[in-house]
Order: sequence, then structure tokens, then C-alpha cells
Amino acid sequence: MSLVLFDSLFGSKARARLIRFFLLNPGVEFGTATVAEKTLISKIETTRELARLAKMRFVIEHSRKGRKHFIVNEDFPFHTELKSLVSKLNVHAQSQVFRKVKVIGEVKLILISGLFINYAKSKVDMILVVNNLNRTKLKHAITLLEAEVGKEIRFVLMNSEELHYRLNMLDRFFIEFLEGPYEEVSNKVPELKRFISGLKK
Repeated sequence: MSLVLFDSLFGSKARARLIRFFLLNPGVEFGTATVAEKTLISKIETTRELARLAKMRFVIEHSRKGRKHFIVNEDFPFHTELKSLVSKLNVHAQSQVFRKVKVIGEVKLILISGLFINYAKSKVDMILVVNNLNRTKLKHAITLLEAEVGKEIRFVLMNSEELHYRLNMLDRFFIEFLEGPYEEVSNKVPELKRFISGLKK
């Protein structure tokens, strides 16, 4: 299921994003400001949607030092079904959510797995190979991605020199990643394509 379809099901992108966020972060209480920051939803809209979700008991509201905090209600009647639905979300390589990642520098390679394609066994969600990296743009891109998918993204960042070193050393982590399911968002590394072909023989 795509993020767009999931958003459409709930009639509001903000509501769908909040539902994803709480389902993927069970057992943790969040204040309104933190939720707004992590989901990139305005504080006003976050407050409004949280009030609706609390009224239907999807989240449980607590007051601490005069401030409201929320935690997903795991006894919510449709909690299991919603969590199953969220677990089926796939953010495929063709998704527009990666457009910001492509401008963080001289991008040579973006591979995704894990959270993005619903493969829990992967040790990371994304591998980035970038030269002349703009760290401000990287931080912005990762923040946007995390807001879209609802969870912290585990990623490995390197430049072309480190990538070549890993390939020459037959790096175990890299090989394990390539042997599992993954998708290419961008690949401008010809030698990697040859390396992958060699693994498949």
C-alpha cells in the first residue's frame, strides 16, 4: 500500500500521518510540540487532530506539569488491524518523498530497504553515497522522510572513496544488504552494478 492511498483512507494527510506515527512508536508518550515537530504538521492542526484521536480513544491523553502528553492506546478496538495496515506500507523508490534526498550533494547512490519496503530483517533502511555533501540539506531531507513514514530512519552515509573501499574489501555488511531485498532510488555507480551481477552468479 502506498502512503498516498493510506492518507486518502483517513481523509486527512495530517490524521493519517499521526496515526502512522503513534502506531510505529508504541509505548512512548509525546507532547503536542514534539509530535508536531516530528510529523511536520502545524501545532494548531496537531492539537486539533490529537483531540479527535483522543476522543475516539486511539490515543490516551495524560497531563504532566500542566502539559498534555499522548500515547497510542494498544487496547483500541482496531489497533491490531491498523498496525497491520501500517506494516504493509511501502515507500517505493519511485516515490516523490525521495526528491529532497537527491539534492543533498553529488548523489551517487541511494538504496532503500527495511522500513521503506517492509523488510524487518534489514539492519538499515537506507544507504547513501554522496560526494560534496550539504549537511543542512541532508538533515532537512531525513527530517522530511521521517515525518512521511512515521519513524526514525536508520541510514549509512559514505562518499565514493569509502564505497570503493568497501567493495574492494568485500565488506560483509554491504554484501548482506545487497543479498536481501532492496530498491534503487538512484545508482550512478557502474562498478556497483557489476558487483551486484557477480553476487547473483
